[in-house]
Amino acid sequence: MLSVSRQFRLFLFALSLVAVGCHAQPPAPAGQPLSADLSRRVEILIRAKTQVPPEYEIHVGPRQKSEVPGFDAIEVTFSANGKTSKPLAFLLSTDGKTLGQFNKFDISKDPKEIVSAANRPGRGGPANAPVTIVVFNDLECPFCARMHAQMFPAIVARYGDQVHIVYRDYPLQEIHPWAMRAAIDSTCLAAQSPDGYWKLVDYVHLHAAELGGDDKSIAKANASLDSLTIDEGNRQKVDSAVLAACIAKQDDAVVKASIKEGEALNIDATPTLFINGEKLDGAQPMEYVYRMVDDALKAAGQTPPPPFVPPTTAAPTSSTTPTTTPGQKPGNQ
Repeated sequence: MLSVSRQFRLFLFALSLVAVGCHAQPPAPAGQPLSADLSRRVEILIRAKTQVPPEYEIHVGPRQKSEVPGFDAIEVTFSANGKTSKPLAFLLSTDGKTLGQFNKFDISKDPKEIVSAANRPGRGGPANAPVTIVVFNDLECPFCARMHAQMFPAIVARYGDQVHIVYRDYPLQEIHPWAMRAAIDSTCLAAQSPDGYWKLVDYVHLHAAELGGDDKSIAKANASLDSLTIDEGNRQKVDSAVLAACIAKQDDAVVKASIKEGEALNIDATPTLFINGEKLDGAQPMEYVYRMVDDALKAAGQTPPPPFVPPTTAAPTSSTTPTTTPGQKPGNQ
């Protein structure tokens, strides 16, 4: 099928805002074909506003009854090279002077349920905290590491138990060759020790550049990850045989399920945050995170802390202090 560009979709949404405010006119008969002149006007507007290539033919259907007073529905399709797009629904005013589009969206579902935080180790407040931050994370991603170093001390200092944080795995295997191994190993440890999971994640994010040695060997990085996971498991007194078997098996089913869910949420980069369902892409300044958390708290009937005031100098602050320091092993914090 032919695809419609993002620019086109944004244009259609903009037109919908115009259409809703238009004055109602007497309805035209349902199924009435457009005149050749009116059909051409619709086509010329669509071509001008969306830059449809000249090889695409635009077909404008007849008027049908719509849900919007003063407007009829028409369907427009695009065809080229023997293929035809799915029909796009437009609104055409009954006086033939205004073209628009009206979209309906279901907002009955709690946005907090858009992405699941179930069965993942949590940090910060309890699982029933008023705000949940779900982070799609890649343990080899430098931007994830930067966000990780900033977020936890800052969130805990500002919100305490009001915010619950979980990580979902989203290793970008095309550019980060040991990220999948790190996700699987940390998931193996998480099954027995949530605290050990977070200590391992802290360490890997802080020392990611060192894994693999100077020659960036994937084999060395994988071996280091296995060793770090087992060492942390021993510190947490988990069942070492079960942990070792899980690491050796390298079952990626859980991680791939997380990736699949991320893809369904249109994630194409890490880190990606969902703050009670509101999406935030990339390692953004903490004030953006604060604003979204504050809004989520208000929506949940909670009172957020006083407004955040960004620092006036470039000097490091506590919100940018890593959770571990160079040379530390996980569990020695």
